[in-house]
Amino acid sequence: MNRFNRVVTALAVAAALAGCGTGQISQSADQAPAVNGSSATVGDLALRDVRIQAVQTGDTLEAGQTVDLVFVATNQSTDTGEELTGINSSVGKVSVIGSRSVPAGGVLVVSAPAGPDLPTAPASKALSEVSNAGTAAATVTLDKAISNGLTYDFTFDFKNAGPVRLAVPISAGVLLHH
Repeated sequence: MNRFNRVVTALAVAAALAGCGTGQISQSADQAPAVNGSSATVGDLALRDVRIQAVQTGDTLEAGQTVDLVFVATNQSTDTGEELTGINSSVGKVSVIGSRSVPAGGVLVVSAPAGPDLPTAPASKALSEVSNAGTAAATVTLDKAISNGLTYDFTFDFKNAGPVRLAVPISAGVLLHH
């Protein structure tokens, strides 16, 4: 074997060993999902992308204002349905309008209520063809001022899974295209 072949072989072996050194720990294995909200799991129920959705134009969102609460609840059980029985918050009274049912193997999408600029809630449009999906709207009437950059305690109560508490951030409001 001549010197050139030995160098090429050595470089090939070094490259192969360097590739093996990457192991099972990837750079993205522990990255959080690219969503604005919080997540929690209780029993077979998963809450995802839970957030207060509001446009803050001043220093705070003042007491007395009504802001939207948006989230997705998924039921991992294939045989037992679930029901949202209530939501409590340290910042105000939460009202839910629409479905509170999370069907077995299904989803409940709670989005901003329909308004003059939104003829139907965004979730209604996206889920019109999906089976095992319910939609609702939720609002929070603030008892105290809140501000972007902080999180606020919410407790979600479910009929079978029980309560789950999580810290919920504020996300910017919906961007409307005219």
